[in-house]
Amino acid sequence: MVPACLTEGSSLGMLKLRDNHLHGILPENIGEGCMLQTIDLNNNQIEGKIPRSLSNCRNLEVLDIGSNKILDTFPSWLGEMSNLRILILRSNQLYGSIGGPAESDVSSKDFSALQIIDLASNNFSGSLSSKWFDMLQRMTENSSDKGNALAFDSRFPGEYYQERLTFKGIDLTFTNILTTFKMLDFSNNAFDGPMPDSIGNLIALHGLNMSHNAFTGRIPSKLGDLAQLESLDLSRNKLSGVIPRDLTSLTYLAVLNLSYNNLTGMIPEGQQFSLFTNSSFVGNEGLCGRPLSKQCNSSGTGTLNSSVSSKDSVGTIVLFVFVGSGFGVGFAVAVVLSVVFQAKRWNCNRFRSTSEMM
Repeated sequence: MVPACLTEGSSLGMLKLRDNHLHGILPENIGEGCMLQTIDLNNNQIEGKIPRSLSNCRNLEVLDIGSNKILDTFPSWLGEMSNLRILILRSNQLYGSIGGPAESDVSSKDFSALQIIDLASNNFSGSLSSKWFDMLQRMTENSSDKGNALAFDSRFPGEYYQERLTFKGIDLTFTNILTTFKMLDFSNNAFDGPMPDSIGNLIALHGLNMSHNAFTGRIPSKLGDLAQLESLDLSRNKLSGVIPRDLTSLTYLAVLNLSYNNLTGMIPEGQQFSLFTNSSFVGNEGLCGRPLSKQCNSSGTGTLNSSVSSKDSVGTIVLFVFVGSGFGVGFAVAVVLSVVFQAKRWNCNRFRSTSEMM
């Protein structure tokens, strides 16, 4: 188990115990004056709840308790931690709604410093409040500088925080996470309802993954405002309607996955969209246009490939003409040969009769 002495009255700035066989529950009495900036317990067998006493760690920038067996609701109280940059809760047994600020608390600063939030592979459910994304202020700040690598502990420069993240559809190990890198992963849960337009306000996002949920309605056209977006995965939901043409303005987009939804109409053309293959759109019976083999008719709905159909029709007509012509020519040749044969036979008989008379 994680010893309580590591958190109670400790001057530690970093607690990194990932990839071990730790079990049991987390210490429940983390005392006042906690100096921890990083807690990394990823990939263990820790159970129980997330102790609320973590709120005493006011300097905490990184909390990674992913890939454990934690059974709890969403820790909304962590939003009060003004320095929290990275929150990794993926692959646990967390459940319920992730909520949002109260209607009366319009000036909430909860989670305003988050730059990476990973809630993937839990049992979260319910619809997403548009106000929830309004809180993520750091993700709305588009900085022109390259940023700095996020350190484990500011007292030990050069010791940089590392993390395994699913980015661009691949599990990657980031050896240096820049302060300017922003990512949001809500995949593989049971979220439903419409996807809030307010996601489009997170203009500094580099990766957005909302796949394997039950989102309904249309794809927000405001996603086209995410100018820095490199990876967008909305696959395996219940999204309907057309693909917003605004998405073609995402010039940094390297990975797009809209597969297995209920999308309809013509796939937009231009910019990055010309680079995506069938796999980005497969499983949407109502979609048409390149790169799919189903082309669109004048009304923008799917139809058979017109060029293929016309070629097939022409080929059928030509084949019929040749078959018909072949039959006619053959019949004519047979008639001619028959006449010639009969004429030769008549001449031979006449020649014999004349010979006998002589």
